[in-house]
Amino acid sequence: MSALTVSQDPEQSWDDLVRFWEEMEWPEGSKVEIIEGIITVSPAPSYRHNVIAARIQRRLYSVIPEHWEIFQTQEIAVPSRLGMLIPDLLVAPVRDDSEMDNHMPAALAELVVEVTSKSNARHDRVSKPAAYATAGIPLYLLVDRWAPDGPTVTLFGEPHGDVYRPLDSVKFGEPIKLPAPFDLVIDTGEFPDT
Repeated sequence: MSALTVSQDPEQSWDDLVRFWEEMEWPEGSKVEIIEGIITVSPAPSYRHNVIAARIQRRLYSVIPEHWEIFQTQEIAVPSRLGMLIPDLLVAPVRDDSEMDNHMPAALAELVVEVTSKSNARHDRVSKPAAYATAGIPLYLLVDRWAPDGPTVTLFGEPHGDVYRPLDSVKFGEPIKLPAPFDLVIDTGEFPDT
């Protein structure tokens, strides 16, 4: 099953777009995001997709500070890119902020992790990193199960404008190191094949 897009009036304001996104009844279990001003509805991730995210999450828990949390379905807003995104994993400090009912500003994140699905790999490779870089999220880990040259994990950092610098890229089966503040080696050999 592929992703479905719901086009909106291009002149629609960010607030109107978010209101529509919040108030509409979407298919249960689907992942609904706003990507470059277009509402995108994707099917629930596959079992293997979730196993990869869970294995990364387990490793991250061993190194994050007590006042940080790992979120699995937290919406993050990047209004300047007309984006309301739901990364597979999001690492951010916990805040006691009553303003953040449904979503948090993306700039609060320290790390986002995306595991590609066949239906939306392009978004994870192009649109989402541009939004995450624009928000100034320090690290972006892309687990690209559907990369043209085979399953690959790429770590991006040093955001500037809407572009990240690739810091490291490995094939499934090889280790990848997350720099400080994580200082963590992830063994991609633990990941199931596509």
